[in-house]
Amino acid sequence: MHGWNWLLGLSLVRGPLHVGLLAGSVAALLGLGFLRRGRPWWMRAVAAAVVAAGVVVLGVRTWLDVTEPWPDALPPVVYAWVGTGVLALLLLGLGWRRQRWWIRSLAVAGALLVVLGAADGIDTVFGAYPTVATALQVAPRDQVPASAVLGPTPTPPAALPAHGDVTQVVIPATRSGFPARPAWLYVPPAYLVAHHPLLPVLVLINGQPGGPRDWLDGGRLAQRMDAFAAAHHGLAPVVVMPDGTGGQLANPLCTDSALGRADTYLSQDVVSWVSTHLQVTPDHAGWAVGGLSYGGTCALQLAVAHPDLFPTFFDASGQEAPTLGSHARTVEVAFGGNAQAFAAINPLQELARRSYAGSAGFLAVGAQDSRYLPQQRAVAAAARNAGMAITTEEVPGTHEWRVWGQALQDALPWLAARQGLTA
Repeated sequence: MHGWNWLLGLSLVRGPLHVGLLAGSVAALLGLGFLRRGRPWWMRAVAAAVVAAGVVVLGVRTWLDVTEPWPDALPPVVYAWVGTGVLALLLLGLGWRRQRWWIRSLAVAGALLVVLGAADGIDTVFGAYPTVATALQVAPRDQVPASAVLGPTPTPPAALPAHGDVTQVVIPATRSGFPARPAWLYVPPAYLVAHHPLLPVLVLINGQPGGPRDWLDGGRLAQRMDAFAAAHHGLAPVVVMPDGTGGQLANPLCTDSALGRADTYLSQDVVSWVSTHLQVTPDHAGWAVGGLSYGGTCALQLAVAHPDLFPTFFDASGQEAPTLGSHARTVEVAFGGNAQAFAAINPLQELARRSYAGSAGFLAVGAQDSRYLPQQRAVAAAARNAGMAITTEEVPGTHEWRVWGQALQDALPWLAARQGLTA
């Protein structure tokens, strides 16, 4: 078991396993290229495989440009890794005939290694699965049954635990009917002892594509919160990670529209469930909402639409407005062409119409994120003009988990002070 845990803890974005996967994939791809010898093999089969892989990559990119399953363009390196994996599979197929069994076995192993290396290369770009355990979606180390968190602790620990607990729960879409996936919770060590204080709440929303567990995996949320709690007598916010999209690729724009009632789910169903099932502060001055990318935009929308519920927000690499890729497509698909309906939920337009003197936000973005950096700056300016107290940070990096995880860690002292957890 110890060896298995060691393997699960290996990093996929740095270290020996990462280097081994990338180096092994290069060697395996070269080996697949030499499955056969002779000029005809290289001039016909290998050349055809390279061209076919390029066509597949071009087709994938064209499909993404047309369908726009998410508004963000993929970096060129991602397409390069996709093409590498496809090329390996094509070489395996073209060189399969008239080969001995052991050569076929080696070729299959080589192709698999290239595909794994390509997947690791893509993961390195975003950092969504930093370890083997997260890639395999193994249960988090500190996961406990929901009953251990939702009900009174049967036997509270005699001393403050060294770390908090994580659990998965279902938050019903009672009012909204939103097709939400199960949510995740983190409760800090102070929550687990008898007669604990009523702690503040941080609602964290996933990106798109993505899911509620992403903050635990790519963001290493439990480890970051545990470290903060260790420095503050076990105190940290209770973190609720609900489903903000309703599907891995879904984009309901975090509002109520033809795409679903995401706003009602997050602002009513989730808020009501947290208030009735968790022992947290009922004072919404101690509540905050946050998220990354789509989730960051969503946090901004919720803070602007419901300042009484979420007077504090954390926006990591969010956009200046919800989008399906273009303004025209967003208005048409989500609001049936009604531009006024979209304007009513557009956060920048709402900020221009109302005063938010009691609200505050922490905005973070990658310093090299050319797409989202100017949008975050526009949001910061609009929020300040509306009376919000805004703190900004530019973290080294682009649109990736290295930015979002670090941004949350940097925002925690600010959040704790805003939520009344620290002086």
